Amino acid sequence: MENGLLMTSSPHIRDNTNTRRLMADVIIALLPACAAGVYFFGLRSLLVLLVTVAASVIAEYITRILLKREQTVGDMSAAVTGLILGMNLPPTIPLWIAIVGSVFAIVIVKQLFGGIGQNFVNPALAARVFMVISWPVQMTRWIIPDAVSSATPLGLIKEGASAAEELPGYFELFIGKKGGCIGEVSAAVLLIGAVYLVARRVITLEIPLTYIGSFALLTWIFGGDRLFSGDALYHVLSGGLILGAFFMATDYTTSPVNRKGRLIFGIGCGVLSAIIRLFSNYPEGVSFAILIMNTLVPLIERYTIPRSFGGGKSVA
Repeated sequence: MENGLLMTSSPHIRDNTNTRRLMADVIIALLPACAAGVYFFGLRSLLVLLVTVAASVIAEYITRILLKREQTVGDMSAAVTGLILGMNLPPTIPLWIAIVGSVFAIVIVKQLFGGIGQNFVNPALAARVFMVISWPVQMTRWIIPDAVSSATPLGLIKEGASAAEELPGYFELFIGKKGGCIGEVSAAVLLIGAVYLVARRVITLEIPLTYIGSFALLTWIFGGDRLFSGDALYHVLSGGLILGAFFMATDYTTSPVNRKGRLIFGIGCGVLSAIIRLFSNYPEGVSFAILIMNTLVPLIERYTIPRSFGGGKSVA
């Protein structure tokens, strides 16, 4: 029996992929959007990004020591959390608030639930919502690339702006000449990063496509003065939809593992984002939509788990 086979539970597929490599790919994919944010908003944006990354890494390092757990800062997941959080902040955010948000993301949302793979919601998004609730003024203080204070395109729409001179055009939205968070400003560079993640097989397209597709459909139907008159493309290019769809909703830990579940998850994110954006007082709904769907992942997977090979019942 010394040479007997070792039987383990499925899956039995093995790969050289590890957490560090995946996190490195995510960082590489986000760098073009970070560079665009610094280009459009100035070096203050770079400082915010560096602060959130550093605060997240330090918070994880200290927390792991205090909890007497194996050190995990080397897997780069804390750096990714800090980078995504920084990209979801306005360039004008006070640095101390950015630090508090980073610590909240790592300590409260991630480490106190067990660390990477154990958190039930996306840490960066949970921290952003916490910051919006705690410091609404600082979290909604925007500038446009010429450093003049301004509302975001979605904020202008909520305020009733409609004239061409008030709202940026499609080209400005696509390249990034608009007010907004550091990392959501340019759809063009976000799509470049998304292509990289797909090419590297870090993400699949079920969630992003169903998310954006369902969102576009609802904003086209209900986003105008009458049914089927909404400007879906404008809504897709405005705000944090593309950043959320490709870089946050696809988080391994907080999204379904099977294809059917990912399709349901993406549609749910799109529907909730559209409802919040169109029918609430809040101009953007991406963060809230993804967080709500994060909490529903166990229920989604309960009803979409695949059947065992050769069996007749679904198994976890």
